Amino acid sequence: MNSPSPILRVLIVDDSEVVRMGLRALLGAEPSLTITGEAASVATAVESAAAHRPDVVLLDIRLPDGTGFDACRQILQRSPATRVLVLTSVADENVVDDAIRAGAHGYLLKEVHGRSLVQAIHDVAAGKSILDPAITARVLTLMRSTAPATRDALAALSTQERRVIALIAEGKTNKEVAAAMDLTEKTVKNYLSNIFDKLHVTRRSEAAALYAKGKGGA
Repeated sequence: MNSPSPILRVLIVDDSEVVRMGLRALLGAEPSLTITGEAASVATAVESAAAHRPDVVLLDIRLPDGTGFDACRQILQRSPATRVLVLTSVADENVVDDAIRAGAHGYLLKEVHGRSLVQAIHDVAAGKSILDPAITARVLTLMRSTAPATRDALAALSTQERRVIALIAEGKTNKEVAAAMDLTEKTVKNYLSNIFDKLHVTRRSEAAALYAKGKGGA
C-alpha cells in the first residue's frame, strides 16, 4: 500500500497583508499544504526560510527593502533544497528572465486560479519548472532575441547532454530523466554537471532557459 504524500511546507512572502491573508486562507484549506510562516520583506523572508526550511516559497518581486530576486538568491544560498515560486502582478519578460537567473523555479501571475496555484506548488516541489501561460509568448520573444550566442554555447554539448537538457527543459526531474534515457540518477547528475560547466550556469532552471533560447531561435 502506498504511503500518503508528505504535507508540503509553504512560506508566503508578500508586502501586502491583504494578499498574505488571502493566500493563507486559500492554501490553508488544502490538506496537502501547511503554511509555515509569512514575511513582508527580504530580511524577514530570508530569516523565515532559514528557520522553517519550507518546501516552497511563494515570493513576490516588490518588497520594501529590496527585490524578490535578492530574497531568492539569499534563500537558495542558505537553503538549496527549498523551491521558489514567484507570484507577482508583474508580467514583464525581462523580469521573468531576472527571476530565472536568480534561481526561481517558477513564475506565476497573481491572477492565477486557486486550483492552478495549488497544483503549481506541488509541481514545483516535485522538481518541475512552472511558467504562467499568459507570459510564455513574451518570454519566447526575449529568448529569440538572444538565441544566436546561446546556440554557440549549446553547440558544445554532446548528443547525450542535449537529450538530458531537453528533458530538463520539459520540467522533468532527474529521476524522470534517468527513466526516460535508461540511465542511473547519478549518471544524469554527472551529465548536468558537465552541462552547467559548458553553459556557464549553476542551476538547472538557467540551463533550461538557455536551451529554450537556443531552440526558439533555431
